Amino acid sequence: MPTSPQFDLSFEPRYGEAVSLSPLVRRVTANNPGPFTFHGTNSYLVGSRQLAVIDPGPLDAAHLDALLHAIGDAEVVAILVTHTHRDHSPLAARMALKTGAPTLAEGPHRPARAVAIGETLPLDGSGDTGFRPDRLLADGEVVVGDGWHLTAIATPGHAANHLAFALEEEQALFSGDHVMSWSTTIVAPPDGSMVDYMASLDRLLAREEERYYPGHGNPLNSAQRFVAGLRMHRLGRETAILDRLAAGDETIPDMVRAIYVGLDEKLFGAAGLSVLAHLEDLVARGIVTSDAVPGVSARYHLA
Repeated sequence: MPTSPQFDLSFEPRYGEAVSLSPLVRRVTANNPGPFTFHGTNSYLVGSRQLAVIDPGPLDAAHLDALLHAIGDAEVVAILVTHTHRDHSPLAARMALKTGAPTLAEGPHRPARAVAIGETLPLDGSGDTGFRPDRLLADGEVVVGDGWHLTAIATPGHAANHLAFALEEEQALFSGDHVMSWSTTIVAPPDGSMVDYMASLDRLLAREEERYYPGHGNPLNSAQRFVAGLRMHRLGRETAILDRLAAGDETIPDMVRAIYVGLDEKLFGAAGLSVLAHLEDLVARGIVTSDAVPGVSARYHLA
């Protein structure tokens, strides 16, 4: 029986320093703490003589210098991007210029669904719309370097172009923002999709990796149990929304105030988008109806 995930808030970022996490993996954390990035974005170096850089991070000169110092004389053969949010991908182009390595990702930034008239992308324009990878990575494609193999795994939900990367030699997974040890993941339409997110959780549950390296926070051990707990948590949130509808709530702000008791008001917008992601799914399944195309300002009722 899965249990609710136990989040780890003990992360110490050690900015500017390459922290060894395993024989093949080092982490350098960008100094960009915030409500959505925790203590900063993790960039990872995989390998020794030949390196893959996973998620170069935000456009930050100090972070680039720290990464280049950690790389030293090694050869960077691939710059991999889990997804195109501004805390993960913007530094990729500068790193490519410095190292000569190609950038690899699922594709440019895009919303998970068509953007409705008057609708804007969430979270203060978090998408890195200027990023264009040198090479597109297909689901299941393997990137190879000296002593390591990284397999791209399509995990849309948080972002439509989200990839995780499985490290064959260590049975580990770089989970980006799809699974994080410190918090649940924001799924904010139209950038993200709850249907896709849940399907991607199920896909990871069908795999065997037990150690995850997330985009923010500490490594995650016993990952399968944690992912099962995340899935249960999302289903519990869906139940809470249905309970609020049954109690007479019709609007997303009313549901947020009732469900997210004690939440910092600065995060109400993100919470509302998460509720919207669930409502879009519930409307598509015929469980809930809305008086307009599902959106933040629509009114909702049980079907």
